[in-house]
Amino acid sequence: MKAVVAAVAFYFFLVSVDFDSTQFIYSAVLTQHIMMEFTAVIKKGEKQFVALCPEVDVASQGPTVEKALENLKEAVELYIEEMGVPEGIGSGQTIVSHFEVKTDAKTSPSVG
Repeated sequence: MKAVVAAVAFYFFLVSVDFDSTQFIYSAVLTQHIMMEFTAVIKKGEKQFVALCPEVDVASQGPTVEKALENLKEAVELYIEEMGVPEGIGSGQTIVSHFEVKTDAKTSPSVG
């Protein structure tokens, strides 16, 4: 029989006890869940919305803004699970700004 016992703050301990024998099995798994805030830049593509998280340079897409954001969140979670949290993330505020540049109105062929 397994029982899950919640402890202080964000820590959870998994306790397993085998009642069918005289042997008691105890295992503890310490997991800390920290919520981190990231930035999403979402642009309309030709057929889908493309979402980019600049803090970890991860992108995803979806047919709607909501789905693109949901997919980006999952992609960032997988990135952090595999690569860890990069240094400096969460240590300051991200500033997102728009700016203009002068162009000569020429268009370049799309790369693809």
